[in-house]
Amino acid sequence: MKRTLAERLQDGPVIAGEGYLFELERRGYLQAGSFVPEVALDNPEALKETYRDYMKAGSDVVLAFTYNAHREKMRIIGKEALLEPLNRNAIRLAKEVAKEHPTEEALVAGNISNTNLFDPEDAASKEKVRTMFAEMVKWCKEEEVDYINGETFYYHEEAVIALEEILKQDLPAVITLGLMGENILRDGYTVDESCKILSEKGALVVGMNCFRGPATMQPYIEDIRKNVDGYVGALPIPYRTSEENPTFFNLPDGGCSCHLPTETTFPTALDPLYHNRYELAEWAKEASAIGVNYIGLCCGASPAMLRAVAEAVGVEAINSKYSPDMEKHFLFGKDETLKAHNLDYRTKA
Repeated sequence: MKRTLAERLQDGPVIAGEGYLFELERRGYLQAGSFVPEVALDNPEALKETYRDYMKAGSDVVLAFTYNAHREKMRIIGKEALLEPLNRNAIRLAKEVAKEHPTEEALVAGNISNTNLFDPEDAASKEKVRTMFAEMVKWCKEEEVDYINGETFYYHEEAVIALEEILKQDLPAVITLGLMGENILRDGYTVDESCKILSEKGALVVGMNCFRGPATMQPYIEDIRKNVDGYVGALPIPYRTSEENPTFFNLPDGGCSCHLPTETTFPTALDPLYHNRYELAEWAKEASAIGVNYIGLCCGASPAMLRAVAEAVGVEAINSKYSPDMEKHFLFGKDETLKAHNLDYRTKA
């Protein structure tokens, strides 16, 4: 019998694999810039394989890839007619993959996200956002997801609207905030203030995702953990953000000698700025040690990175059998049958 999200959190930690947006762009199935998940309709097998790879890397949940699949984004690309089919198919594909888990069926989460339409000074925009969330959550309910992940909100009030619409459908809610360079949400709340309110309003998990790497997210996660009684989530990007450049939107690459299409490395030239998997594993241990319950990675993450995070907090992934083992490597191994003349050469290779 499949445990609920609440039951898994009690047994904890829960590993949440995200990062489909950048991963599918790397694989050639999604356009950078618009970042709309048309792959759910255009290349469903590619999406299923991506879901599968993250699940096998340790994710307890298959998150339906409907990030940016809301009415405003679909309007911008002129494909509003595909809105409902895209949302429903992304969930159905996720459910198919979740059933493939060999030990316990994975959870399936619906997904709603920042709309880029919300304006705290415009009441009409708030109603549009509410309507957009309401229809997406309704489809999630009808498709029988296990919970809904509302993510990357940089306005507190928009996050509250998302939570309210999720709770109207009697579904568990994970709500995570995206903190930009001002270090507060755009309507003036600190992330810990916002998370405390969201938790008290009924969110099962609150926390942060995206925009920031471990170094510039973790201090805020610590504040959230101190101020929230419920479950806390953290899903940073796997890039080396810093105090000077706290988000990946303005990360410079001093070694780049070519012309970039944008003023900064975001979104398609971030490759030299990755954390390696061992650094991400160390972050995961740190997060788990302070009581973070819902742990994952966001945009830019690969399955191998997620597996390292899962293993760091004691979770054996389906594909842990493929985790690095240098014992037999011809240069760096320690097997007694390896050739000495190769081992002696390893410092010169």
